[in-house]
Amino acid sequence: MIAEVIVDIAHSDVDKIFDYRCEDALPRGALVVVPFGRGVATGFVMRLKETSEYPPEKLKSVLRTESVPLTQEALMLADAITARYRVPMALTLRLFLPAEMRTGKVSERYKTAYVRTDAVGEISDRAPRQQALYAYLAECGEADGAELRARFGDAALKSLEKKGLIRAEKRRVFRDPYTGIAGERIRRPLTPAQQRAVTAVKTTEKTVTLLHGVTGSGKTEVYLTLIAETLEAGKTAIFLVPEISLTPQMLAQLRAWFGSKAAILHSGLSAGERFDEWMRLKSGEARIAIGARSAVFAPLENVGMIVLDEEHDGSYSSESSPRYNTFDIAYLRARYNKCKLVLGSATPSVETYHRAKQGEFALVKLPERINARPMPEVRIVDMRREVRRGNASFFSSLLRERLEDCLSKGNQAILFLNRRGYSQTVICRDCGYVATCEHCAVSLTYHSDERALKCHYCGTAYKLLPACPACGGKHLGYVGTGTQRVVSELQKLYPHARVLRMDVDTTSGKEGHLRILKRFSSREADILVGTQMVAKGHDFPFVTLVGILDADMSLHFADYRSGERTFQLVTQVAGRSGRAQEPGEVVLQTYDPENYILRFAAAYDYEGFYEHEISVRAATMFPPFAKIVRVMVTGEDEKETLGALKSVYERLRALYERQTEAFLFFNRMHAPIKRIQNKFRYQVLMRLVDGGILKEIYAVCAAEKYKNVLVYVEENPSNLS
Repeated sequence: MIAEVIVDIAHSDVDKIFDYRCEDALPRGALVVVPFGRGVATGFVMRLKETSEYPPEKLKSVLRTESVPLTQEALMLADAITARYRVPMALTLRLFLPAEMRTGKVSERYKTAYVRTDAVGEISDRAPRQQALYAYLAECGEADGAELRARFGDAALKSLEKKGLIRAEKRRVFRDPYTGIAGERIRRPLTPAQQRAVTAVKTTEKTVTLLHGVTGSGKTEVYLTLIAETLEAGKTAIFLVPEISLTPQMLAQLRAWFGSKAAILHSGLSAGERFDEWMRLKSGEARIAIGARSAVFAPLENVGMIVLDEEHDGSYSSESSPRYNTFDIAYLRARYNKCKLVLGSATPSVETYHRAKQGEFALVKLPERINARPMPEVRIVDMRREVRRGNASFFSSLLRERLEDCLSKGNQAILFLNRRGYSQTVICRDCGYVATCEHCAVSLTYHSDERALKCHYCGTAYKLLPACPACGGKHLGYVGTGTQRVVSELQKLYPHARVLRMDVDTTSGKEGHLRILKRFSSREADILVGTQMVAKGHDFPFVTLVGILDADMSLHFADYRSGERTFQLVTQVAGRSGRAQEPGEVVLQTYDPENYILRFAAAYDYEGFYEHEISVRAATMFPPFAKIVRVMVTGEDEKETLGALKSVYERLRALYERQTEAFLFFNRMHAPIKRIQNKFRYQVLMRLVDGGILKEIYAVCAAEKYKNVLVYVEENPSNLS
């Protein structure tokens, strides 16, 4: 028997089938160890056949089979992803199982448990520890060996085992990523609107349903009800959230409803935890996969429901090869399993809402909060007037007034600023020099707690500058505001207030997000200052005030989605306020108070925003009426990178000249950020009216192979910098 094997080496030179002899009929998807070159490698069995075109004496044999990790569905998905994004098959297959499992660097964990036997024997009255141990096992059934040794001593344990009164048994132990995490075991009856939403998802003939519900409308209860009914039907479910910060919170709710049937998958877990959670899903012990983007590849079979919460979020697009969109994978899985895919959001992406309005997706709305609670009032503050009045701080007089009132009543507040650190840039007031990263073409950010300048793209830290390196001047200024500086100012203004900060710098480690959210939820803090990770999905009943310190920050980027992202962020963070009995309010600070985006957001008018935005997109031919494609060319040597850019551009230009009617725009240029992590960045930017030409663009880029330069394609990239 001949096994066709893809070797687990993600390089185009070995991206092909290799034939190996095998004694047994290995199943498709089996992970095997094979001789390769002068050593050995792991590989995946893609199919079996009776004969090979290679001479039998030249064929090597499969050394051993590690496991059978990949399902037939996984192999189908791998074929589709590889064909779609023109990447090596080995790179695609890696998406479907933990890296440590492929390399054998992690294994199952076991413990020794002791149980009583049916043997008859006597325990001396002079052995009270043996008697107590024996009685303890009678009461609890079994116990861990380490626990028994600690309680009763090693001698008592060995004596009873020698007499045959107890015996040791091997038990598989699963490493729990979040030990003890569990939500409140409450299943509230659905409101009529929620029940209509559940029924609509179940009865529609369409595969995809967009659940458009305002913040606090009870979308989560709809998801959980649908998953409960899916499990009752003997099927499995996948629940996707956009960020790791939301995963523990959602896991707590799933465990409250479904106990150990929920398993979590995300990059923040240790190798052992990720392996065990994956194995629980693979074995069927767990039937719900919860996690961020990578959880869409969970090894579940017979999937009956897929939920993609906060579907508008840009983190659902992968920024490493293969550069897939999570929706596309979820949709393939839904079609394969003939199940429903639910997209949920208070602020759906323009493209998704357009598809729903056109009838491609079913559209279900939850237009009101639970129990008809009012949406928080949004008060727009013109920061230009504040400056004219002599208020140079980043807290308007209204925000300070409302903060004082909130704190005096014992309530909580969230302050949102989408910039971490103390100050945005360090600038020389004598010559205008700006401190920049030597590896990236971006300015450095001052972090006061570390007394360092840090690059937010590569993470490099630099010592503070004693003087300007350009002119030697001593007049260095710190320009801009970050979360760290906001916290510092709050502590001066409200010395008795307890303030927490939540950004990338304070949430390191697996439980970094959970630790801060737990403290705020249990009212160990009065004010939470954070970046966009505080804007999504959190439910804090005592938050009655939200302050948006700089609503303009994301408004004026050179990106066609900047208005959409601003609307989404403002709406999402505003929705954290007033979710319980007390009404909430939002203070939105801006230097552009008449901007239509902010006005729509302040009125929670998604329909008005959508109609305005879709008309602009139609007139300018931006997505969903066209597709933006960017070919990135990056490398450490600028000359080599430019040479690769020239070659790629010439081949793409030939395609452009043959099919000019398919293009709205075609040009090459520097990327907006010219260098990141010592790599120069160039791009060929295209806008297409005919997506059918994409295959040819991918083919051109796949044919461009360089040792030191990376060439890749991005479709409608979520970040154009």
